[in-house]
Amino acid sequence: IVTSVDGVGTKLKIAFMTGVHDTVGEDLVNHCVNDIMTSGAEPLFFLDYLALSKLTSDVVVKIVEGMARGCRNANCALIGGETAEMPGFYKTGEYDISGTIVGVVDRSKVIDGSKIQKGDILIALPSNGLHTNGYSLVRKIFFEIHHYKIDQYISSLGCTLGEELLKVHHSYQKAINLLKKQSYLHGMSHITGGGIEGNTRRILPIGRSLKIHWSEWEPPEIFKLIQSLGNIDESEMRRVFNLGVGFIFIVDNNFTHQTIEKLTQINEKPFVMGEIQ
Repeated sequence: IVTSVDGVGTKLKIAFMTGVHDTVGEDLVNHCVNDIMTSGAEPLFFLDYLALSKLTSDVVVKIVEGMARGCRNANCALIGGETAEMPGFYKTGEYDISGTIVGVVDRSKVIDGSKIQKGDILIALPSNGLHTNGYSLVRKIFFEIHHYKIDQYISSLGCTLGEELLKVHHSYQKAINLLKKQSYLHGMSHITGGGIEGNTRRILPIGRSLKIHWSEWEPPEIFKLIQSLGNIDESEMRRVFNLGVGFIFIVDNNFTHQTIEKLTQINEKPFVMGEIQ
């Protein structure tokens, strides 16, 4: 049995500002699905917790619609949850959500990084923007320091700021299912809080380290804008944000081309971003 519990963090503040509530529930499910699938597990069921000052049926319906959509896409049952009405605890019109997911994997087929060896290759899949991390810093930069409007159109992004910041956390389930039974897959990393190195380093066996080729990909425009407006140094950007990498497969270097070919066939855009030393 493999489980995970998580939230969406202050990305919820963007939902409050825009009045768009049907994406954060899907964010939550996809984040949890990605987390447990790094071990090779298959999602079974999901439970949610929703807390708010006053029950507003149209908002709750939208939140749950997003969760249901995420669960349906993941072939995972949304079996129940808790809705807590807490007057005076949350600001009017605001809420918090969290989710718990349960999955299963045969013990003999658990992917735990123990097979990772020198020379293995890191193959990345792109993120869909910020996903669900770094929003406290982003809100400070855009809204407190530079006074952007949430509905402001930004030509370099090709959309409004609100639309960019509410892009749904991508699910990598299809790609994981494609590769998880392959003997040449030695580890997987879901890039969330802590960035690329923080999330990937923790699955490495003792004596192994990462060599990231940072120049191998171009971070999406939103990250360049954040760095420029916030005057943030590179090390902080790498620690806080995914920088355009949402998921990493660590594979035997003899199967690099084969892995990229398989992922490309399901319309992913994989690229080699580093190796194990």
